[in-house]
Amino acid sequence: MMATVVTVVDWVFLLFFLGLNGSYAAMVALSFVDVVRRKRRRVGVDVAASLRDPFMPSVTIIAPAYNEELTIDASLTSLLSLRYGRFEVVVVNDGSKDDTVGVLKRDWQLYPVSSAYDPQIPTQHVRAVYRSRRDPRLTVVDKDNGGKADALNCGINLARYELVCGIDADTLILPDALSLIALPFSEDPERVVATGGTIRVANGCKIVGGEVRGVQLPESRVAAFQVVEYLRAFLVGRAGLNVFGGTLIISGAFGLFRRDVVVEIGGYRHDTVGEDMELVVRMHRVLREQGRPYRIEFVWDAACYTEVPEDLDVLRRQRNRWHRGLIDSLMRHRVMLFNPRYGVIGLVVLPFFAVFELFGPVIELAGFGAVLVSGAGGYVDLPFMLLFLIVAVCLGMAVSLGAVLLEEMTYAALPSWRTLGRTVWIALLENLGYRQLSVLWRVRAFWDFYRGNQQWGAMVRKGFSGGS
Repeated sequence: MMATVVTVVDWVFLLFFLGLNGSYAAMVALSFVDVVRRKRRRVGVDVAASLRDPFMPSVTIIAPAYNEELTIDASLTSLLSLRYGRFEVVVVNDGSKDDTVGVLKRDWQLYPVSSAYDPQIPTQHVRAVYRSRRDPRLTVVDKDNGGKADALNCGINLARYELVCGIDADTLILPDALSLIALPFSEDPERVVATGGTIRVANGCKIVGGEVRGVQLPESRVAAFQVVEYLRAFLVGRAGLNVFGGTLIISGAFGLFRRDVVVEIGGYRHDTVGEDMELVVRMHRVLREQGRPYRIEFVWDAACYTEVPEDLDVLRRQRNRWHRGLIDSLMRHRVMLFNPRYGVIGLVVLPFFAVFELFGPVIELAGFGAVLVSGAGGYVDLPFMLLFLIVAVCLGMAVSLGAVLLEEMTYAALPSWRTLGRTVWIALLENLGYRQLSVLWRVRAFWDFYRGNQQWGAMVRKGFSGGS
């Protein structure tokens, strides 16, 4: 009897892993479709000409900054060098404890201005507003600490233009990326309400004057694993969902929104650690409930670079926070799950995230544990163990390799065959240890969420190589 129960349980877990990896394999195929479709749409599109187009929407770039003295200069140099028509940059110093404001005052020749602050979205107290003599497109706001969501809302309140672009203060946007991420708004201004770009890993790259001059894999194994992880998340996950209008996450590191829609739905929420995902899910929900036609798109060829953790403990806290944000977003908007009122988002995308992204780590950990216990007890034979290994690990490797192939199809940014070979090796190796660590961190997030943990955890910056 016991042997029968154990066998049934093991086969259930095997089918879960098959469904998980099968879904990601389908995502790889859909991502190829999205890449080809977007490339065809871009045939004959002159990005340079679009910069001179007077009908291209104006953009306010909002960069929340908390203890960013090491990277803020390089980031601002990059931002203000973007090839785009009319835009401004608003840096929101969110009560930094380091010398972020001092660096900005010294290097960007800031002077105080009397700016009427209209808090359409309530925020923490604004201490001062500065403009730059060095570049009049730069505004710096110094405010009491309220967290990233509060800083973004403050920037939205001060924004002068119709589109707002939320980024991280250490984000380096490629020169044409703002044009690419804004093009859908120009092509369909009535329906497009948000677009998101691709995030790539800056660690190991040669960065001079706020510009990425050379792409290399990081020497740090922890950061190198994240290169493949980011390729899989953006070029496979988000590009695949984008094919049928299923974009659910726009990264806080690089996203573009219609300001009026964001203000209308109340801006970013303060009481969540996943404010970027929650805003997009809420946008889907409100616009579906209002019956308004809209589009939210992922633009894979609009890319930026950001620094990622090289320390396992810092990475653990980051992934724990990301998973708590996922739990919170799905809990807040659970009414949308399997609800036809919300279309493909309610019937396909949210259930996919709930089963495979939210509870996937718990089921994956339980599955590995059940098969190991069954094997130790003699309830499972060797062929089944090998089949389980192939489905649970080898198919995951195949998905990672698909992400690397998509990288070469889209950007071809890897500079040599040697670098490509090392990337392939990392894609294989991350499934043996690193992925299991990530599973443990995300399982722990359930306990932290239950305890009401709202901590972000400090991100240790090393600064960009090459300086500014």
